[in-house]
Amino acid sequence: MLAVCKECFERHAQMRELDREPDFFIEVKPYADQYHTLLDEWTVEVSEWIKTTKPKYVHPIQIASLNDSMKQFIVQSFYKKTGKKRFVLSINSAEYTLKTILDALKSEKDGQ
Repeated sequence: MLAVCKECFERHAQMRELDREPDFFIEVKPYADQYHTLLDEWTVEVSEWIKTTKPKYVHPIQIASLNDSMKQFIVQSFYKKTGKKRFVLSINSAEYTLKTILDALKSEKDGQ
């Protein structure tokens, strides 16, 4: 998921630089459909992990918010007209949550 965030950020910068609009049905929809499905599967798995493990700094509402946010910026990354500030803040927020999850997983693995 962190790689998807980076990819979206880079794509948005590239679309702004190239000053072009993508073909929705050829470029945007197939990509979005693939990652929306993957994101939904990941959300279910992480939600189950939260229920069983109860990590200290990760909560179900964060996962639901992350899912919605990522679905939005995955599509928005294709469009140069997407406002850069809000777009970047959304990605930064998603990355923070994902890194918090990774930290919790590492702590669990280390037995803390």
